[in-house]
Amino acid sequence: MASPMDFLKACENRRTIYQLTDKIPISDARVEEIAKHNILHVPSSFNSQSTRIVVLLNEEHKKFWEITKECLKPQVPEEQFPQTEKKLDGFKAGHGTILFLNDPNPVKKLQSQFALYAQHFPGWATQSNAMAQYHLWTALEAEGCACNLQHYNPIVDQRVAGEWNFPQEWELQAQLVFGGYAEGAREAVEKGGKQQQPIEERLFIHGSKA
Repeated sequence: MASPMDFLKACENRRTIYQLTDKIPISDARVEEIAKHNILHVPSSFNSQSTRIVVLLNEEHKKFWEITKECLKPQVPEEQFPQTEKKLDGFKAGHGTILFLNDPNPVKKLQSQFALYAQHFPGWATQSNAMAQYHLWTALEAEGCACNLQHYNPIVDQRVAGEWNFPQEWELQAQLVFGGYAEGAREAVEKGGKQQQPIEERLFIHGSKA
């Protein structure tokens, strides 16, 4: 098991890794523990708790990517599909996929209770969902897992809801794929570097007494 990192180091180390294996340095029980922490402690506007998370592991994870292939095949030109299939097989090679969804019902309830802010609640729900995505991505990074974030919604939404028995009205936002690091995957990312725009063009501080 990887040694836990401090939060800022985990944020710094988090990268998009596409070369995955199905062997991870933690147990499925630990993945579940992290997911429960996420649901309990990631904030939401007005405590709406509208984010829903579905964790797919092992064979269920593989099933998701086979379903994604089936959904995409009619929509991708035939000559391009082998390349698409290869990409999807790369995700399938991992250990798990975490689905992030929004339940619209808590949002609608708040819209009726607080009409003045009604137009903002959908956006705030999306922001909370994004925080959940970042929390889990960073937490899995801290445990030594490799991850990448995908967005095959809404193409797969109907099939996925039926397969894993959650309400059709839940809106799929993103899919976090995770697994072990394939040989050389981390080194390739570090070698490529992370392109950063100048900090002074993006960060502005006023009133500091440092």
